[in-house]
Amino acid sequence: METVLVTGGASGIGRAIAQEYIAKGARVILADKNRALLQSTARSLGCDWVEMDVTSSSSIKKARANVIKKVGGVDVLVNNAGVVFGGRFEDVSVERHSLTYQVNTLGPVLVTHAFYPDLLSRPGSKIVFVASASGYIGLPRGTTYASSKWSIVGFAESLRAEVEETGRGPSVTLVCPSYVDTGLFAGAKAPLLTPLLHAGDVGRRIVDAAERGRPVLNMPWIVNIIPWIRSVLPRFLYKAILRITGVTRSMDDWHGR
Repeated sequence: METVLVTGGASGIGRAIAQEYIAKGARVILADKNRALLQSTARSLGCDWVEMDVTSSSSIKKARANVIKKVGGVDVLVNNAGVVFGGRFEDVSVERHSLTYQVNTLGPVLVTHAFYPDLLSRPGSKIVFVASASGYIGLPRGTTYASSKWSIVGFAESLRAEVEETGRGPSVTLVCPSYVDTGLFAGAKAPLLTPLLHAGDVGRRIVDAAERGRPVLNMPWIVNIIPWIRSVLPRFLYKAILRITGVTRSMDDWHGR
């Protein structure tokens, strides 16, 4: 039986991933900083939980100690915790910009580093990074959110390359979905050809990709061509495509949850 730790597991995509792993017979531990919601979700799913603030090394170390005490370690680490604050760059407080990087960028690095020794000791271990389709493009009114996800794309790719070079370590799955109906992006408008994704479907596809050892999962299919058109097409044409499909205006009416 696999033991799975899901950060940001109290709601949204994290909850959906946990639910899917539970259905497959895995032992799941939810990690989140919202203790009340965390306990409520864990009770409803019938799984374990551990309080964790991914921006705090001491909180992560304490959570890891609790996990080891409960189950002895994890086979699968799902780095899912994330925040988003939309709005024009100058209208968003510097505290919110900073928090975005702390949670979305530094968080996965700190959590992965803390649990990496456990993953190295377990054959067939896996790491999942839930990034975003905006990790491939510039996103007006989502500047630090998009750039925080760009960094996770680079981190996941680099860590996978290191594992492949050394022949030692967990498989690494990078997930880049477009807008998902979790409430984090309430008010945002899905661009042309990128329908609003449902958390349950996203959770199922992520678990399937991780179990297959798939390196990258982009959702929906059109996200796969974004890196190509950015690299190959002339700049003016690339920008025109983003404008025509509505990418550049997709965050205009974001209000979150």
